[in-house]
This record gives sequence, structure tokens and C-alpha cells, in this order.
Amino acid sequence: MFIFSKLFWLAVQPLSLAFLLATLGALLTFTGFRRTGGIAAALAALVLFVTLYTTAGGVALQVLEARFSKPSEEPREVSCILILGGAMENEVTTSRGGVEFNQAAERFVEPLRLALRHPGARILVSGGDGSISGAYEGEASASERLFSAFGIPPDRLVKENASRTTYENAQQTKDLLAREGITDCLLVTSAFHMPRSMGLFRRAGIPVTPWPVDYRTSGILRLGFDFTQPTSNAQLTSTAVREWLGLLGYYATGRIDSVFPAE
Repeated sequence: MFIFSKLFWLAVQPLSLAFLLATLGALLTFTGFRRTGGIAAALAALVLFVTLYTTAGGVALQVLEARFSKPSEEPREVSCILILGGAMENEVTTSRGGVEFNQAAERFVEPLRLALRHPGARILVSGGDGSISGAYEGEASASERLFSAFGIPPDRLVKENASRTTYENAQQTKDLLAREGITDCLLVTSAFHMPRSMGLFRRAGIPVTPWPVDYRTSGILRLGFDFTQPTSNAQLTSTAVREWLGLLGYYATGRIDSVFPAE
């Protein structure tokens, strides 16, 4: 299932889909199926236009980000901070050492702030190597260098290095929490990723408090054209499509109880 999901995403992400449709259109045209080839080419152009020059992806991501709100007040006491991986460049970190973040760096920046503010809180980092090759250092392992650099002792960390997907995050974390006797965790992950994460943790029977971070949209974005930032629009659209497909896939396979979990 893991390999299938990786290959499936390679094919259906917006820019790949546009390329495949354009290629199909060219092949059909050259083999005499001009009408069908033209339709495929037109679909490719439509996918490209929506992806690059509209705010559709940003709006779709914004809907996900609004599903779970961060509590208005920080708890007086925090016993556990549960971090879902996805914020580190594992290939770069493995080859160069240190810790290299991607756009989701706040998944670790906010827990670091919380950990310094609440010195009694345990920190559980869930995230192995999510690549197909499995050849890189996982985020849970690399995170020890980050927290140690800020004076947080290793005995506060609980590392879950085996998970490759959000589903595996929940399953592997459940056993660790029980083994360590840890409860009442703040679940820290990107805001757009929170609905799927909460659905999985609820299904696994793990009570957590959502603590969304890494917002990618303003919250007031409207559907329309945007010719100023095609690269950014493409990235937002790709992230949104992947997350919505993840929700649909997990619901279809019975891993979450509703297609769009809510507070």
C-alpha cells in the first residue's frame, strides 16, 4: 500500500497529470485519433491553467486549515507534545548532518517553544524515513540534535522512527504512549494536515488536543484568477490535492470514520 500510494501520487499530482494528458493527446493525434487527442490536450491545458493561474488550490487548502482551530489559550501545564514528521529534508540531513527544514519547519519550531516554556513536558517525535528507498535518517532520530542544541535533555524525548505515513504515525504512536505512560498530548502538525491526523488518532483511540501550525494561506483567500505567482499557486494546489486525496483514500479504506473530520 505504501509503494502504491507513492506511485499513485507521482501520476496524479497536478503538473504530472497535465504532462500525462498532454503526452496522451499528442500520441492520440499522431495515431489518427485527432478528436480524442484534442480533448486530452484541452484537459491538460485546463489543469495547467487552474493550477498555475487561479487561487483554487489555495482556497481548497484554506478549507482544510480552518477545520481545526488552535485553542485560544495555552494550557497552564503541558504533559506531552506530540510532533508529526514532515518538516525535515531527510536526504539533505542524512548527507550533510545537522537539521535541514522544509516549509513545514513550524512543526518543530512551535514544539521547541512549548518545550522550553513547559520543562516537564515529554516530547514524542513520530516520523521515520518516508522515501521509497528507505535509505535516509528519519526525523525522530534527527530531532535529538535539534532539541539538544537548545538545552533540552535527551531523556525528555520519545522517538518513533518506524512510521512512513500518517496512518503509521498513529499506529506506532499508540504503542509508544502506552509503553511510556504518556497521556494528554498536544498534537502538533500542519493546519491543513490536522483533519486527516485527528481522524486517524481518534480512530486509534488516542485522545489528543489539536495544535495546528504551519498555515499556508491567509484565511481570507477568495476564489479567482491570480497571474502573479504561478509557482506558489502550483505548490498550494499540489498540497491541497494530496491532502484531499489522502482524506478520501483513508475514508474509503476505513482508516478514518468520516471523510472530513471536524472539531
